[in-house]
Amino acid sequence: MKPLVGVLAVQGDVEEHLRALERSGARALAVKNRSELESVAALVVPGGESTTVIRLLERFGLIEPIRERVAAGMPFWGTCMGLIVAAHEVADLEQKTLDLLDVTVRRNAFGRQIASAEVPLEIRALGEKAFPAVFIRAPWIERAGPGVEVLASHAGHGVFVRQGNVVGTSFHPELTVDSRIHRYFLDLIKAA
Repeated sequence: MKPLVGVLAVQGDVEEHLRALERSGARALAVKNRSELESVAALVVPGGESTTVIRLLERFGLIEPIRERVAAGMPFWGTCMGLIVAAHEVADLEQKTLDLLDVTVRRNAFGRQIASAEVPLEIRALGEKAFPAVFIRAPWIERAGPGVEVLASHAGHGVFVRQGNVVGTSFHPELTVDSRIHRYFLDLIKAA
């Protein structure tokens, strides 16, 4: 049976992730509340604005349930803003996070909207062919803890990391037709 993967649906590229997950062989569900969270095998947090999303997670009572599910082994993937929300800390800001991934991230590190770009990114875990990574006001990883595997870097900084069942990407795989990272995440779900 295909796994049911949730996409946090409070802000960001929700529809794009839902479609990419379904193209990759999963069933996908927009998650807005605790009962929907409890019904999924994994959770994706898409791009958006991190301080707003943390406030919404608090308002909807989802912070502790997400932390508990991830601690119990549920795969979690944060893209762009989702990486910021998952991080241990945000450089030079007092910003609340889910603290799921032992990294320090810097918001908008690759520049403003006008600096957005698609970059061919070498990711060994995905094979020889470069991945078309779409960076939009993207964060980068300034520090990765000892348990964090850096799967790809760009401009001298980590942009794709994994720590156990938690994955983070600075870029937006959901905005490409290349579904290798979504399939990589689905493989984590099968392993869990």
